[in-house]
Amino acid sequence: MRRVYRRRRLTVVGVGVGVVTVVAWVAAGPTTGGGSPPAAAAVPSIEAGLEPWQLPSPVSRESVSPAAGGLTVLGGLTTSGASTAAVTTISTSGVARAQPPLRAAVHDAATAVLQGATLVLGGGSPTTVATVQTAAPGGARAVVGSLPAPRSDAVGVTIGSTAYVVGGYTGSAYLPQVLATTDGRTFHTVATLPVAVRYPAVAAAGGQLYVLGGEVPATTGGATAATADVQAIDPATGAASVVAVLPRPLYGASAFTLDGTVYVAGGETPDGTTRTEIDAFVPSTRKVLFAGLLPQAVAFAGATTLGTGAAATGYLVGGEVARQTGADQAGVATGTLRTVLALRPSRYGGPAGTSTAGAPFRGRLLVADRGNDRLLVLTPARETTWVYPGPGRPAPAGGFYFPDDAFFFDKGHGIISNQEDNNTIVEIGYPSGRVLWDVGHPRVPGSGPGYYHQPDDAYVLANGLVTVADAGNNVVKLIARSGAVVARIGNGVDAHVPGVSIAYPNGDTPLPDGNLLISEVNGAWVSEYTPTGHLVWTTHVPGVAYPSDPQQLGPDRYLMTDYNPAAEGRILEFARSGQVVWRYDVATGDGMLRKPSLAERLPDGLVMVNDDYRDRLVVIDPTTNMIVWQYGITDVPGTAPGLLSIPDGFDLLEPGGVTPTHRATG
Repeated sequence: MRRVYRRRRLTVVGVGVGVVTVVAWVAAGPTTGGGSPPAAAAVPSIEAGLEPWQLPSPVSRESVSPAAGGLTVLGGLTTSGASTAAVTTISTSGVARAQPPLRAAVHDAATAVLQGATLVLGGGSPTTVATVQTAAPGGARAVVGSLPAPRSDAVGVTIGSTAYVVGGYTGSAYLPQVLATTDGRTFHTVATLPVAVRYPAVAAAGGQLYVLGGEVPATTGGATAATADVQAIDPATGAASVVAVLPRPLYGASAFTLDGTVYVAGGETPDGTTRTEIDAFVPSTRKVLFAGLLPQAVAFAGATTLGTGAAATGYLVGGEVARQTGADQAGVATGTLRTVLALRPSRYGGPAGTSTAGAPFRGRLLVADRGNDRLLVLTPARETTWVYPGPGRPAPAGGFYFPDDAFFFDKGHGIISNQEDNNTIVEIGYPSGRVLWDVGHPRVPGSGPGYYHQPDDAYVLANGLVTVADAGNNVVKLIARSGAVVARIGNGVDAHVPGVSIAYPNGDTPLPDGNLLISEVNGAWVSEYTPTGHLVWTTHVPGVAYPSDPQQLGPDRYLMTDYNPAAEGRILEFARSGQVVWRYDVATGDGMLRKPSLAERLPDGLVMVNDDYRDRLVVIDPTTNMIVWQYGITDVPGTAPGLLSIPDGFDLLEPGGVTPTHRATG
């Protein structure tokens, strides 16, 4: 759609701290033991959102506990690999305040809350220690006791007035003993794990402790090994057993109890792949169900839960990414993170255990992958099902170059795409890939009959005509099947003179009543015109530098991106008066957009946007301003599965051939 702008001219429910990793979904989530959950007992899937704010600095393997109005981050590893004693409180709106440090720098410690104070139990410093430190809300820091033996890579969980330490490592041996304390000074063993693990995910539900996955002793020299076992512990009786199996072995995941269901998010597999999958473990049925995807792969993060019951929210804070691959990929590629992820029961998508669990859209997603000169069709699970050009689907004469937009038509049986810098428009059969129709002269711009100059946003209208913003010629054209231009808006002069001329139009969205919503780059105007060129209304949204592809949401509500403002890109919802009623405008960090060219509201109220120059498509929840789904690795262009390069357009095809964002033209 665009290029770089130029003028042509807080209660702990279940805490998994220690090491946290994020898991990615390759296929529809399995259930252990076969079968599906009972229809009457639907388990909520998860919306996982990337907070629009970030940590002050990258950190991993830290401890996290609830704080008044937010989170407390304690210790951890810095990007240099050194342990830190830093303590920071962060509000749920992202306000960070440094607090007095711990008495000793530590990472990979267990964390629990007793009598209002946070206990930091053991950890690495850099060798494994047994020290128990306390961090009271008033700022008091002290060493209050010692574990029975040095222990790191463990998880702390509080049930009532008792804190439990589960899993861990002495530096040479895996520890099966589950410890309990009521004061952080004295400890006793309440159970023995059948499978000794370090870096497990642990949560409490119904008075029981559940231990999900974890690293286990390697059976071959030097190799990392992990288990897929789900272990249940009754701290009252000491009973412990393996009760279920995760879809795959993993370690470093985090577990959260949300309204009675235990969710495990993230994890690293023994081959070192950091994943994005979320699974639900249902204590009543002991089933493991696929529950959604994270928009950022993460491992070795701090984790905690704020709130209780249906209002509980799990948090993944910071962490690491070792490597990513294939459809599992999302977010920052590698390294130590500053990101904060919030997990809550999803209000959209299917329930846990279904292929659409937590999915932000249904059906097929068409992507104009401009930098790779191709079109892709994706599933909500980030799987690629179709590529054009491809085997048996050759490019049209003159090549397939610079696909700026692509939209379904004929109930999904065809795709129209304009190649902006190829100066052509082509219709392609879907899924056959056969060229159905094309106009323009490849690589030859012009203003005469049959010529185009940077054609933008080509749609097939219900009457069979094609509309396109012929940007370089300062005109919007309606084109017949013969290739003849049967109507035009604008006289070719680069000037905003309503009803006479338009200035570098880059959007011409068809409206249900047959009119067109036109954006003009030069002067930053948005206008509605009839197909015969009569102006209905026009507005300049204050502060907008480069309006891109406005979409109608309602009688007086519109959505568009500002492609090239002074501080990267943003999304705005506005009225005809120019009043902005909602905006997504994250100035820094992983939530920041860079030259986004198209935003559309999905049927469930979420907003999808192609973030052109961060090489990704993202979905944003406008109620939280969080990114809740991503395809592409942030700032990493590529052609491999899971990667994009300057994605510049998209369209959605729902079951039944419905194009929900432009029903009148689908």
